[in-house]
Amino acid sequence: MHDIALTLGPIALPTLSRFTATALLIELTPGPNMGYLAIVAAQRGRSAGLTVIAGVTLGLAFYLAATVAGVAQGALDNRYVYQTLRWSGVVYMVWLACDAWHPATMTDMRALPLRRARLFLRGLLANLLNVKAAILYAVLLPGFFDGTRGSLPLQALILGSVHLVIATTVHCSIVALASRSQRLVENRTSEWLGRSYAVALLAVAGWLAWSTRASA
Repeated sequence: MHDIALTLGPIALPTLSRFTATALLIELTPGPNMGYLAIVAAQRGRSAGLTVIAGVTLGLAFYLAATVAGVAQGALDNRYVYQTLRWSGVVYMVWLACDAWHPATMTDMRALPLRRARLFLRGLLANLLNVKAAILYAVLLPGFFDGTRGSLPLQALILGSVHLVIATTVHCSIVALASRSQRLVENRTSEWLGRSYAVALLAVAGWLAWSTRASA
């Protein structure tokens, strides 16, 4: 009975367990998504944070769809596509850092009504222009495939969906915790948080440019 359970479906249970642990570890590792979600939720509340999460999730789903269709790896193998994605992500993070650093911009954004479309777009672009997210689906996912267990696209869809659930759960937890401090964040504190995040984003941009150079 135990052997049957382990062989049912396109994904073996030990493989699913290893992938789940790997995906959880990746999502719990501090990164730009974590910082941006925390800042947005702390400054503008849970609703704003959830809007960003929607964009982030759609960006991840795009790379999942590309992997299921079998085009993600081929795109990354193209030097020009890889370089464009790589440097676009770096430049976008630098732009976000400059935007977060500017005190007037931050003050104006707090005074204006919540702009969901802008928040959604930022979350979406943060992942579409993140070569690490592309590599996660195009390179890491296939490492858990088993050609003897049937359809590879179906395996990609199942494993990718597991990652989306884990990522969304972690992101929602961050927003829920950060939004509780919204009332405690005063103008000066908010400015300090924004500038701290700007510095962190610049560091992440540098790390991204350095860590992806070997594949360039």
